[in-house]
Amino acid sequence: MSELSLWGLVNSIFEVYTWIIIARVIISWVAPASRHPAVRFVYDMTEPLLGLIRRYIPATGGIDFSPLVALIIVQLVQRIVLNLLISIMY
Repeated sequence: MSELSLWGLVNSIFEVYTWIIIARVIISWVAPASRHPAVRFVYDMTEPLLGLIRRYIPATGGIDFSPLVALIIVQLVQRIVLNLLISIMY
């Protein structure tokens, strides 16, 4: 596997996870009680991170800020990991 394809794969994984978090937010607005397998998948993929964040940042005034914090964390980790990959590759 070339360095560029490894970088692209890692970047794609972070991007997909970002979109899964966004999907979770949209699902919570339109179908919060859905038992569809796709909805279950989204919840199963995001709950470990969101649940951890909720332990430290509880909902304020009924608004759950954990997806916003998760997006910021994912973007930060993405930049760090990709920069580390670049420094290792070159």
